[in-house]
Amino acid sequence: MQLAELVSYLDGYLDVRSVPDAPHALNGLQVERSGAVTRLAAAVDLCDATIGLAAAAGANFLLVHHGLFWGGLQPLVGAQYRRVARLIRHDIALYSAHLPLDRHPEVGNNAVLARALAVAPRGEFGEEYGKPIGVWGELAVGRAALAERVGALLGVVPRLLAFGPEQVRRVGIVTGAGGSLIPQAAAAGLDTYITGEGPHHTFFDAEELGVNVIFAGHYATETVGVKALAEHLSAKFHLPWTFLDHPTGL
Repeated sequence: MQLAELVSYLDGYLDVRSVPDAPHALNGLQVERSGAVTRLAAAVDLCDATIGLAAAAGANFLLVHHGLFWGGLQPLVGAQYRRVARLIRHDIALYSAHLPLDRHPEVGNNAVLARALAVAPRGEFGEEYGKPIGVWGELAVGRAALAERVGALLGVVPRLLAFGPEQVRRVGIVTGAGGSLIPQAAAAGLDTYITGEGPHHTFFDAEELGVNVIFAGHYATETVGVKALAEHLSAKFHLPWTFLDHPTGL
């Protein structure tokens, strides 16, 4: 299919022009290609390794959660030049979706992870840039059992901060670096919060607010959205796709 058609659909489906984000995120098409799109690849991060994996897989459209641009204006030198040059050399288009993918109700990281964990959705919470990005719902399970379920699903060994009730009832999810939202999870009346990572002080937030927190890794928790989005595009446009796994362990 034509690149312009695919990009137009993604922009509308993810509502990339209306969802506020960090000013350096630059959602949407970041690098174009010269021809039609025949094979998709999905990855959490744009880096030299995932570009190489995309090229080896014969993909000419790379869909990522973390794109090229994260620090404002940057000269195309060093690693940044090599990434752009490699994309162009292999004629691979690059499309990035950050918060629009995190908060999407169908293929978003938070919604997909909630469904996979059998969390019955009840609403949104956790504000970033004026919009709620997290989902919360109900689930009756022990906190240790939930941590094991998260680990089995994502292939990680999660860290459980067991400061809330032993029996989980109200669970919130914000994937990635969501540790700073622990106070918002507590304010929303949640007893358990699942996220990717958090800075040192978030231990004390969880302890003093009485919330169970499951840290399951920034990378691991954000694999689910790009996979779901690529699968959606594949089904709609009959495009083959592959997931490029390049875990950081963080």
